[in-house]
Amino acid sequence: MAKSLFEQMGGTYAQVADYLLPNLILPEEEQKSIGIWGQRHARYLKQNHKVLYMNLLTSGKLNAYLADIDEQAEAMFSQLVKEMADKQGVTEHLKATDQMAWVGKMNAIRNAAIEIVNKELIFV
Repeated sequence: MAKSLFEQMGGTYAQVADYLLPNLILPEEEQKSIGIWGQRHARYLKQNHKVLYMNLLTSGKLNAYLADIDEQAEAMFSQLVKEMADKQGVTEHLKATDQMAWVGKMNAIRNAAIEIVNKELIFV
């Protein structure tokens, strides 16, 4: 019997019951922790960009890619919150004098920053 292209390229098979299954091993990938932003982007890729997701997964680059997106998104989020708080005059003095107003303004700022990060980095 002639060898398949897979066997010609050095691939091997393992017999499981009556079937021959190829011995496939994903490349080793350094595991980095992925935060909420990276998880959101992974979910988006898996649902909307399946080919890119599978290419990153099978090449062993998915974890590093998601960790990088997570770092970028976290840095962007922190910077946006700080800038918006400075622009709107949300200070520690306001926090000390009127906590409810501070909480309301900070929640609005955080929600706006989340929307911007999602639009710019996560759901692209």
